[in-house]
Amino acid sequence: MTNSEEITLNLYNKYIVPNYGRFPIMPVKGDGSFLYDEDGTRYLDFTGGIAVNSLGHSNKIMLKALAEQSSQLIHCSNLYQPRIQGELAKIIVEEIVGFDGKCFFCNSGAEANEALIKVARRFGEINPSSSGVARKEIISFNGSFHGRTTGGMAATGQNKIRSGFGPLMEGFKHVDFNDITGLENAVSDNTVAILVEPIQGEGGINVSNSDFLLRCQSICNEKNILLLFDEVQCGIGRCGSLNGWQSIDGADKIVPDAISWAKGMGGGFPIGAIWLKSRNTGDGELSDLLGPGSHGSTFGGSPLASAVSCAVLRTIIDDNLSAYAKELYKFIINNFNDEKISLIKEIRGRGLMIGFVIDHEEFNLTKKTDQNPSIYIVNELAKNGLLTVPAGPDVIRWLPPLNVQKSEVKEAIQIMISTLDNEAK
Repeated sequence: MTNSEEITLNLYNKYIVPNYGRFPIMPVKGDGSFLYDEDGTRYLDFTGGIAVNSLGHSNKIMLKALAEQSSQLIHCSNLYQPRIQGELAKIIVEEIVGFDGKCFFCNSGAEANEALIKVARRFGEINPSSSGVARKEIISFNGSFHGRTTGGMAATGQNKIRSGFGPLMEGFKHVDFNDITGLENAVSDNTVAILVEPIQGEGGINVSNSDFLLRCQSICNEKNILLLFDEVQCGIGRCGSLNGWQSIDGADKIVPDAISWAKGMGGGFPIGAIWLKSRNTGDGELSDLLGPGSHGSTFGGSPLASAVSCAVLRTIIDDNLSAYAKELYKFIINNFNDEKISLIKEIRGRGLMIGFVIDHEEFNLTKKTDQNPSIYIVNELAKNGLLTVPAGPDVIRWLPPLNVQKSEVKEAIQIMISTLDNEAK
């Protein structure tokens, strides 16, 4: 360890809350798909800020937007109306979603999902159960991740996220992912919404099937329930379509009632958003349900955040990066299928949201370690110059920039293959 790295480590040990399981990497510079450590080590960054760095590090388009907007207006109250926020909303409504509705802006995916929960609660007040009581129950799914706020934790279908923070917010019911019968049995007179990640990220890159999503929609239509899509990680072009659910064959015609985003929509600048469909609630439009005083975010949709997000979304749309992500997915899958690596049990995902499932039994035959396979292999890949991120105990996740070069993808493939081959010996 260099003297500089030791200083950084001591700062973290003394002054930073230890809530993250951090890897021994101390970045000082990013350039495109590459990240540089304090000791000068260059890494190929396929963590991508965990699906955040849509255009890579220090992207010139983003830097220009940051410089131009920061020289004019960085922040003002949401009591006022800077045009750039409206322009961002127009891009989302007309070009990302493609259906009438309105947006609310915040700062993160957790905040966006909290807004969805509040919308559902308000909708349940307007449309009560048959007994006249406000509907409050939201169905979400095992393996899901919806944030670490009190509402987000309660919605999340992973005990490890919720453990130790009770009592949890009431009103959530969890069902197995892709389980149509379980979903049908779970719906009650009190159900007001179904909240689903079309492609689960933190749960292990689990892709919903079209029959499941279509049944979610039909149940919602039949019973006046809101269909809420959490696209915080899988949205904004990452999965081979502008919207994550549209990358799933047979599900592209679905129109949810509301969507949450964050991560990739700012390319690294903090921003989150929800879209609410223009549909009748029985008491006005759903898109107008959060009226004055009902919700807010001090920094949400600031001029600076909005300008950067406009630049990022404009690039993703105009450069057709979602189609490029779809093309690269096929290239990556074909390369790994040709190699037939014994430690890889399965590859799943869409676009540039890819999960490599490690064969736990095969791993245990080759390595004696107390670490989960995903943690161990992520560390080994980093030693060889490739940054990836775990998704559960057995899944290695790739989340590179949407504009990653094909040559960089080839380099990542070779590092992954050689590392796993070495571990299998």
